[in-house]
Amino acid sequence: MKALLLAFVILWAGVLNGQVAQAETAAIAKTPGNSNPLMDHKLGADPSALVYNGRVYIYMSSDAYEYDSNGKIKANSFSNLNKVHLISSDDMVNWTDHGAIPVAGSGGIAKWASGSWAPAAAHKKINGQDKFFLYFANSAGGIGVLTADSPIGPWTDPLGKALVSWSTPGVSGVVWLFDPAVLVDDNGSGYLYFGGGIPGGDNPTQNQWASPKTARVIKLSSDMIHIEGSAQLIDAPFFFEDSGIHKYNGKYYYSYCSNFGGNHPAGSPPPGEIAYMVSNNPMGPFTYVKSILRNPAVFFGVGGNNHHTIFNFNNKWYITYHAQTVSKALLGDGLGYRSPHINELTYSGNEIVPVQGTMRGVSQIKHLNPYQRTEAETIGWNGGILTEVSQAPGGMVPSVNMNVTDIHNGDWVAVGNADFGSTGAASFKANVASTVGGQIEIRLDSPTGQVIGTLNVTPTGGNQVWRLQETNVNRVTGVHNIYFMFKGASGQRLFNFDYWQFATSSGGEMPVENGRVYKLQNVHSNMVIGIANMSTANGGQAVQWDDNGTADHDWRFERLDSGYYKLTNIHSGKVLGIENMSTARGASAVQWDDNGTADHEWQLAPVGDGSYKLVNRHSGMVLGVDGMSREAGAKIVQWDDNGTADHNWRFMLVR
Repeated sequence: MKALLLAFVILWAGVLNGQVAQAETAAIAKTPGNSNPLMDHKLGADPSALVYNGRVYIYMSSDAYEYDSNGKIKANSFSNLNKVHLISSDDMVNWTDHGAIPVAGSGGIAKWASGSWAPAAAHKKINGQDKFFLYFANSAGGIGVLTADSPIGPWTDPLGKALVSWSTPGVSGVVWLFDPAVLVDDNGSGYLYFGGGIPGGDNPTQNQWASPKTARVIKLSSDMIHIEGSAQLIDAPFFFEDSGIHKYNGKYYYSYCSNFGGNHPAGSPPPGEIAYMVSNNPMGPFTYVKSILRNPAVFFGVGGNNHHTIFNFNNKWYITYHAQTVSKALLGDGLGYRSPHINELTYSGNEIVPVQGTMRGVSQIKHLNPYQRTEAETIGWNGGILTEVSQAPGGMVPSVNMNVTDIHNGDWVAVGNADFGSTGAASFKANVASTVGGQIEIRLDSPTGQVIGTLNVTPTGGNQVWRLQETNVNRVTGVHNIYFMFKGASGQRLFNFDYWQFATSSGGEMPVENGRVYKLQNVHSNMVIGIANMSTANGGQAVQWDDNGTADHDWRFERLDSGYYKLTNIHSGKVLGIENMSTARGASAVQWDDNGTADHEWQLAPVGDGSYKLVNRHSGMVLGVDGMSREAGAKIVQWDDNGTADHNWRFMLVR
């Protein structure tokens, strides 16, 4: 695979910014300026969208290249689809790779299942808690479900068996028990849609092609992991597979992929297209309307099956679907390997306007904030890189993290529309791991744009031995695409790249001076961090309190070689850490003897307004106040970095 990627090069000639431009690895299919396909460093099929907390998550079947005995990529057999690939974005152009959920097989979460095709995800608040559900097809033989407390996991199998099987009431007559779609209605009721195939074996009749009667809907119980009653027929004309469901203006829209056989008369969906039906009830009956998305062959010159999800994000409607664009660009023939796309979807009255599939895709809907931790695997465009599971703690969920890997000289990663503001950035840091070292050359707006700085990546002692390294950059303001160009010895893997962050101050202008004593004032409450009852014992709870001048409010900052800080309480002599080295949200911040554990190390991450977040090295979470309280005595805890003001701190010099 890497050899094929290295064959894709752009030869840049001439002298740029005083340097002779070098040959750089080219993007495969997602080229700068376009937003389709969503990614091209890996594959993903049967995309399903979940919107939660300002992000859209795309869950996909785990297409991956298969090879013959000579090492040549062969046609997709679809026999290795036992994982779910997951990416997410808050701006629709820069997508974060969350890796693969190991759903099925002996090493999977649902060991009873052999496959995990065509996933569909849902969110529901149950007993006041956010719960997430991932439905998947065990090949074509049943529907399973996994559950989690976050949209990226970790996931568990609550049933240990299929949710929908051949013994489920109402599934008689279904040929393929697969391709789930899920709806959580406004009243919290859940519904599962599934099915596929054509009856009649090798010789279906025209009537069987025209009315297969293999689509179903069944009501889910309130816990979303059991079913109620019998599955009901959805009589979708020329139905093949790929159930979809969404609600618009109080009506229920069931969408699907039409089949490829028989005679499709006028008024019925043409072969291999996405069509839809409408009902006043989520259980039907549904009335056929029309086709809205033609086969990918029409738009991209390579066909195959069609699979989609329709979703609303930030008050706009979109359709995600797959096409063989990456594999076609790489191989010259799609060979059945699919990649996710998104285009905008609009309505005329209550009717969906037919969608045109394009490589241009959709516009970026918000600017990227370069002053907060950004995963290196958040990718707008790239050339040559891969991603892998990382041992460094994740920014969203500590136990789930990826890093950019397989970095060679000439490879690159870029993000779109980062807003540096009017003050501008003066320094850059990156969490890297390496045995070889290399450089990250930072350019603006294009691979040949202005160089604002270069980070010299020094070896850290291992490819999963992580260290924050930083450099000053030329002051940059305004909105720019950022290109991270990787340089180093030819023919070697240079380093791994976990996350990056810019700061408004230079590396020599840190917000605290090493060895000095400061109070930590919360921006939300204006209170300072101290220790409950001025305790000097191990495990003393960190709390917020009025600034009354007691010594337990004073903390000495010591900068470590890793770039992180250790905070020592002046009153007790103990350091700030997390109780039991927990990586859970809501875990208490406590004081403890300085025993060198990673939960005692903190990164100072600029917010951009003069305040900072304190990011725990062990958990990746930020320091905040329990419940965003403004009360004296409220516990200091760690939490996901969700942008609330109680996560922001000012450092007030004491001495």
